[in-house]
Amino acid sequence: MRLHIPIHLRWGDLDAFNHVNNTSMLKLLEEARVRAFWKPEPGEQAPATAILDSGIEQGVLTLIARQEIEYLAPVPYQRRPLEVQMWFGKLGGSSVEVCYEVHNDPKSAERTLYARSTAIIVLVDAITGRPVRIDPEMREAWEPYVGEPIAYAHR
Repeated sequence: MRLHIPIHLRWGDLDAFNHVNNTSMLKLLEEARVRAFWKPEPGEQAPATAILDSGIEQGVLTLIARQEIEYLAPVPYQRRPLEVQMWFGKLGGSSVEVCYEVHNDPKSAERTLYARSTAIIVLVDAITGRPVRIDPEMREAWEPYVGEPIAYAHR
């Protein structure tokens, strides 16, 4: 099972070659990740996976330990949102492997897969920096979204 998160492009995401810049892609993936997993503000809509409450005040931080992206096609500017599909390649003790596929809008006549990515996210104590275990509530919410990790073409 996958989460489907719509993410709108901004004109500033484009580079001189008129497609989404690689650093902008990382920001788009970050935005999708926050919408999918972090608790929403009161009254906001969010998927059932949006249960993470992290920050200095909560005593837990989320750190990116590793991220890999494979670009399959340039992303042109478009007014319809991109569809970021997300799932977990692995749930560890204190880390998760988040997998992404970035597609054009599902209503488009032709589907395009622009990029695939994997991010390893580690939960750590905000004071000590030591890993913090994924709690049972997170594991229960996220386990239905565990699937095959991405197999990259260059390996």
